[in-house]
Amino acid sequence: MEELVGKLWDRLITHAARATYPEATVTLAEMAKPVGVLFRALGGEHGLRVEATSASRYRQQRNWLQRLAGSGKRVELPWRNEQALRLPAQLAVFPTRELNRELYLWLSALAAEAKLTRDDWFVQNQWLTRRVLQRYPGLTARYHRLVQAQLAIRPELEKLPADEAAQERAIRSALQQPGQVNEFPLAQRLPQPVWLWLYPAPQAQSVSQMATPDSLPTHAEGDSTTAKDKRRRQGERVDMPDGRRGLLFYRFETLLSWADYVKVDRCTDDEEDMDNAQQVLDDLDTVSIARDTRANAKRLRFDLDLPGAANDDIPLGDGMLLPEWHYQRQQMQADFCRVQPMLAADATACALPAHLRRPAQRLRAQFEALALSPTWHRAQMDGSEVDIDAYLQHLTQQLRGDATGDAGLYRELRRGKRDMACLVLADLSLSTDSWINNEMRVIDVIRDALYLFAETLSATGDQFAIYGFSSLKRQQVRLNWLKGFKESYNARVRGRLAAIKPGYYTRMGAAIRYASKVLLRQAASQRLLLILTDGKPNDLDQYEGRYGAEDTRRAILEARQQGLRPLCVTIDDEAGTYLPHLFGSNGFVVIRQPSELPRRLPLLYAQLTG
Repeated sequence: MEELVGKLWDRLITHAARATYPEATVTLAEMAKPVGVLFRALGGEHGLRVEATSASRYRQQRNWLQRLAGSGKRVELPWRNEQALRLPAQLAVFPTRELNRELYLWLSALAAEAKLTRDDWFVQNQWLTRRVLQRYPGLTARYHRLVQAQLAIRPELEKLPADEAAQERAIRSALQQPGQVNEFPLAQRLPQPVWLWLYPAPQAQSVSQMATPDSLPTHAEGDSTTAKDKRRRQGERVDMPDGRRGLLFYRFETLLSWADYVKVDRCTDDEEDMDNAQQVLDDLDTVSIARDTRANAKRLRFDLDLPGAANDDIPLGDGMLLPEWHYQRQQMQADFCRVQPMLAADATACALPAHLRRPAQRLRAQFEALALSPTWHRAQMDGSEVDIDAYLQHLTQQLRGDATGDAGLYRELRRGKRDMACLVLADLSLSTDSWINNEMRVIDVIRDALYLFAETLSATGDQFAIYGFSSLKRQQVRLNWLKGFKESYNARVRGRLAAIKPGYYTRMGAAIRYASKVLLRQAASQRLLLILTDGKPNDLDQYEGRYGAEDTRRAILEARQQGLRPLCVTIDDEAGTYLPHLFGSNGFVVIRQPSELPRRLPLLYAQLTG
């Protein structure tokens, strides 16, 4: 009976109280690409992510039906900060899908101009609207359509109290004539949301920002969070409840809702009520996080620390100090990171694994034929035709005033040894310890790919080197020496490849700068830097999110300016959301099936250099 009454109530009251149009719903998932393209085309920062916002309490005007149904208390408001543009996960505020699509695009155009401050939100939205319409007159007709749709769903002035009616008149005037209203009247309640405007960023921190990396363990890059709901929640730190306080005046069987606090132990996922945690999370406005100091009998997770010197790999020298880019200050921090080359202490010479011998034979045969075929020798002092790449580079240097008189501007097709140098930089971070199927981990796939890559390149005679990298903050960027340019590929190198294991985190910018310096010392007309990774740049300190992305992007730009050709090969399914900003639209390749990486990597090299 209770279930029947609940269904009838939802069908009659809750549905009738809705102020949206479900049949016209448009989701952010389907609009993510056009929103991102428009945002960046209109000058929005390339490093900003476009994400779904979370619903928050909003003390707005509600009609009697909404109050009866208990709806309208929470609203997904659009806002942006230095990290991301956050838009509602779905829009159904207007009666047609076309209008809701146009609303997404209008909000992205508005966000491309500037971010809002809390003090002058009302005036600043008008200023942003005028600026967008002046700079892009083609958006005027779209804006007027949205204004008419917004006014049609606004509350009637006659039915509002005097103070709220004054607010509503100010909003209507500001929408129709942006910039004409300089003061926002005060009222006891907030007005209904203005969907054509952005709202100030919430003051509370998100859960992801509150987790202090030095004291709390971080989520693994390959955790099992579903992609269904990627909204950010507001969070607060609280003391761990002792479970002995409070008085309950109701029988347990009469409780029909969740409490506002749910114990979610951040140090373990073995809680008995974790199956319902997502449902609870959806119902909460603010997530409370407390540190549980009690021991867990099932499993413990700790922040990783470096092993003792007796059990660690062998350091090669004192390391190299390298700069790092701080995007907020727009300056390079000199000698900020230390890159330490390491040699595996437990590596022993070994043969090629049996399961790779047959594919290695096939690839070697293909690459031997490639080595004997005529190849273009670039940047020559004399040749059969002009080398366009060398000419453009020389012209650029001339404009800078750095040109030399002995530049090689020609290329010639010759048989024989290929004038090529390639450095492979493999990500050996924690995420490579995740499983891709029942038989192999990511690290196993990377190891097999490096085996086959080395086997095939040894057949061409091309110069090549292989390094792995991981990091533990800026003073410990560990570079695993697997094969140097001056070493021949042999059983010792195969032993080092066999010894690779998941390391720490992914400070990609410093590793790229070190690899670039090594590659620049090689005498070759073509220098290829292959970066093999399975995720985003990250580390325990501030090297997270946009900071790490911007530093990596800067390191790639530096490599290109020095004449190198960087290319990222990744198995991350979400790479399309961030790699275009880091490497450019043509600077990366996504391998959709990780198990195909060993076979695809040598063929990709042949395609790039053939």
